[in-house]
Amino acid sequence: MARVRYLGPDPVTVPELGPERIVHPDEVVEVPDERFDGYVCQPANWEAVEEPKKATPAKKTAAKSAPQKED
Repeated sequence: MARVRYLGPDPVTVPELGPERIVHPDEVVEVPDERFDGYVCQPANWEAVEEPKKATPAKKTAAKSAPQKED
C-alpha cells in the first residue's frame, strides 16, 4: 500500500478508506497502490509520502501449442 498526507484545512470523509473514514489535516493514510495516482493528482489536497511498491513482473513462459495433425 502507498501512503499519502492530507493537506486540506478541514477533515474530510474518504469512503474508499473505510466506512465513514475521516481523514484530518496533516494525517498520513495508506491508500491502495492502484489508486495512488488518484490522490497525488490533487496536489492542493494530497502529498505523496510513500509511492506504491513496484510489483515484480511475473515470469512469462511461452505457451506450448497443441500438436499439429498431419494428413
